[in-house]
Amino acid sequence: MSASEHVDPRVGRPFARNRFLQALALAYAGVFVWSAIAPKYPRDWWLEMLLAFAFIATLIATHRRFVFSNLSYALITLFLSMHTYGAHYTYAESVFGDWLKQALALERNHYDRVVHFSFGALLVYPTYEIARRVTHIRGGWAFAVPWLAILALSGGYEIVEGWTARLVSPELGTAYLGTQGDEWDAQKDMSLANTGSLISLALVALYQRTTGREPWRLGQ
Repeated sequence: MSASEHVDPRVGRPFARNRFLQALALAYAGVFVWSAIAPKYPRDWWLEMLLAFAFIATLIATHRRFVFSNLSYALITLFLSMHTYGAHYTYAESVFGDWLKQALALERNHYDRVVHFSFGALLVYPTYEIARRVTHIRGGWAFAVPWLAILALSGGYEIVEGWTARLVSPELGTAYLGTQGDEWDAQKDMSLANTGSLISLALVALYQRTTGREPWRLGQ
């Protein structure tokens, strides 16, 4: 039976028995504490972290019903860490983005582009895992559903981001949105998330074809 036809019910170890997940939680806690200490724009930091708080709360609330693989938790932690790092400076003024700008002679700070690409590249696999292990879909739909989910989430984020800036703190809109004068910023961000998700799904398909197994067995 191929990987695309079988879902291993033993995937995922609960937090209390998962040293790897505990280490990830501790590492992210360190990033969070660092980010929360004297951020460049404190009010913007809270705005940036609102959805992260909601995401983490959802993971905790649903942990007893659905436990991701260690691979998915590592990808989620990496994305949250990148976002939390950006929130400390704002995406438009991140130190890494400034370094990248100088190193590659870019016209703007591209840290926001890196994170939006990573949103698709890193979070499409946990979405794929939900699709396979919860809905048990197979074949092409197992890849189409997480891809479409990332497209929807990316577009939804841009909408929520815009309304949050308008309603909560209009004066911080520019810092929060990080458009840096680019009128096509939202469309470019969504395109990068789409590209990242397609690359990751292609790698998943290649791994399955090569090994006959699902990637979630890695690190279990």
